[in-house]
Amino acid sequence: MTAQALIDTAQALVAADKGLLAMDESNATCHKRFAKLGIPLTEDARRDWRELIVTAPGLGACISGAILFDETIRQRTSTGTSFVSALDAEGIIPGIKVDTGAKPLAGHPGETVTEGLDGLRERLAEYAGMGARFAKWRGVITPGAGLPTRACIEVNAHALARYAALCQEAGLVPVVEPEVLMEGDHSLARCSEITEDTLHAVFAQLRLQGVLLEGMLLKPNMVLPGQACPQQESVEEVADATVACLLRTVPAAVPGIAFLSGGQSAQLASARLNAMNQRFKSRLPWALAFSYSRAVQQPALDAWKGDRANVEAAKKALVHRAQCNQAARRGNYDATADAPKGA
Repeated sequence: MTAQALIDTAQALVAADKGLLAMDESNATCHKRFAKLGIPLTEDARRDWRELIVTAPGLGACISGAILFDETIRQRTSTGTSFVSALDAEGIIPGIKVDTGAKPLAGHPGETVTEGLDGLRERLAEYAGMGARFAKWRGVITPGAGLPTRACIEVNAHALARYAALCQEAGLVPVVEPEVLMEGDHSLARCSEITEDTLHAVFAQLRLQGVLLEGMLLKPNMVLPGQACPQQESVEEVADATVACLLRTVPAAVPGIAFLSGGQSAQLASARLNAMNQRFKSRLPWALAFSYSRAVQQPALDAWKGDRANVEAAKKALVHRAQCNQAARRGNYDATADAPKGA
């Protein structure tokens, strides 16, 4: 694939105020969510849930791409249509998660390195042949006492850059995801410091590996205080801190930044993205988009509960959340009207 084809795909993924839907959770993670709602922990139930997502009418009006799991990209609907074909029919670009998970980093207790580089070239070729046009790899950075170490940041940045280079060689747009976790009692200022250090390291490694910045997307965390931090800044303060950090670290050549939700509630993830676009959109060199998982899927999963009778209601809940985030990209999301029931 030519450089221009990579650029075109990357731009398509952040066009028309759309965003990505991350439906790439592992089977184990999927089962944890199912267990809380009493949904059977079976392959059939996973397929039914994912079919509900890829066949939701109107989803393509606000979702540009869907990140699939290895099992998911091989699955078919009840009518025999491949999930890739179902997404294509809705105008949604199929993507694939290609890392094999975060594993303990030797010599660094409490830290991880993401694995999956062995055999990646061959896996990427297979996924491209199955219709994937972009891929995702997640590196995990854990704040804590004395953490993260420089070693953890650098080894994950290196892995992300090697993955990205292999993706572009295979004609796939890399979605580069360095995530500073929300767990912990760290302050917003500490999150900003760690995120800035991480992104500087990531882009230095991307440059060393010759990655075409115009043909990739960044999927970072927002700059947030830890969930256990006693001071929780306002939506506007989070927006200001996040954009300030990104302006210091992300080259203008990158076409888009698609935030992960990282455990935020559906409404907060939308409200924070909305504040960024409302306050800064006209002055930024890159699009600020979304690549949410739970923040789009959870209300639909709560509505479905594994019951076939609830499929249509769940599809509506899914599309509603996608529409909310499209509105957030435009800076006109109404958080008051979208408050959760009982709030």
